[in-house]
Amino acid sequence: MSSSLPVDPAAAPAARKPTVALALGAGGAKGLAHIGAIEEIERQGYEVVAIAGTSMGALIGGIYAMGKLGAYRDWVSALAKMDVLRLVDWTFSGGGLIKGERIIGTLRELIGDARIEDLPMAYTAVATDLDREREVWLTRGPLFDAIRASIAIPTVFRPQTIDGRRLVDGGLLNPVPVTPLIREHADYLFAISVDGAIEAAKPEIANDHAIEADSRYRRRIGEFIGRLMPHGEPKAAEGKTMEPPRAREPGMLDLLAQSMDLMQANLARLRLAAYAPDLLIQLPRNISMAYEFYRARELIELGRERARLVLADWKPAHHHHHPFNGDRGP
Repeated sequence: MSSSLPVDPAAAPAARKPTVALALGAGGAKGLAHIGAIEEIERQGYEVVAIAGTSMGALIGGIYAMGKLGAYRDWVSALAKMDVLRLVDWTFSGGGLIKGERIIGTLRELIGDARIEDLPMAYTAVATDLDREREVWLTRGPLFDAIRASIAIPTVFRPQTIDGRRLVDGGLLNPVPVTPLIREHADYLFAISVDGAIEAAKPEIANDHAIEADSRYRRRIGEFIGRLMPHGEPKAAEGKTMEPPRAREPGMLDLLAQSMDLMQANLARLRLAAYAPDLLIQLPRNISMAYEFYRARELIELGRERARLVLADWKPAHHHHHPFNGDRGP
C-alpha cells in the first residue's frame, strides 16, 4: 500500500494476521473437537497456513485445507446413530473389520477431492508403513487416498496401499504430528490433542437415558459383527441352547479402543515433550468413545470451549518462527 493513502486505524490489525502451523491429533470421533477448536482459533484472528494431521486429525485437516469444514460440520452434526452404522462396510478379509470405501466415498461426494499439492496451504497426512516400520508423511497425490491411509486403525480398517506401501494409522508412531510442521514458515505452531488426561464427566452428560441409549447402540454394533462371524462363534452342544454371544462383542471393540487410547496418549506425551508446540490445546481422552460420531455437536462445542480457555490464558511471545531444526522424518 502506498504511504500517501490514508489508513483506517481500526482496519490496521486485520492487515497482518498472525500465522499458525497446526498439528491435529488422532482420536476417532473425539477428533470432531478439532472442528470447534479450529473455528475458535480463526475467530480469535489467527490464520492457519500449514496443517498436519494423524488419523481423524488428517481427515479434519484435509477437509479444512479444502475450505469445506463448514459443509462437513453440518453433515456430521446431523448424523444419527443408525446413520453412522450405515456408513460402515463390514468385511472379514484384507486385514480389517471395515473396508472404509463407503465412508471415504460418501466424503468424496460431500466434499469433492483434490490433489494435496494443489491445496491452498501446506498439508501433511501422517501414516505408518507397516512393512518398513516407519512413519510416512503424505504430501502429494489424492487427498482422500492419504486420509484413508492415515485413518486405517489396525484390525478395524483395511490397510491402504499407496505406491506399493501398506499403510495404516499414523497414530501408531506419531499421534500428534508436530514434527512435519517444524520447518513451516508460520509465526506460531499450535497442536490440538484429544489424548489428554482423563477428566470426570459432566453430571448432565452421564445421565441414565444417555447410558441406556449408548448401551443399545453398542449392542447393535455387536449384532452387526456377530452376523459376520459365523465361523468364529462357539457352537452349542446338541439339544442345548446357548446364550447369544453378541453382547460380548462390543466389549472387544471397547477394549481395542481403550488400548489404542492408552498407547497413543503415552506416545503423544513423549512426542510433545520432545517437540513442544508454542500452544497445546488438549482435551481429555475420555470425552467420547472412538466411534461416537453421533455426538458431533457436543464434541465440536467441547473443542471450541477448550480452545477459548487455552487461548485466553496464553501469553504469546513477539514471535519467532518455530525454533526446532529437527529431522524432517521420512
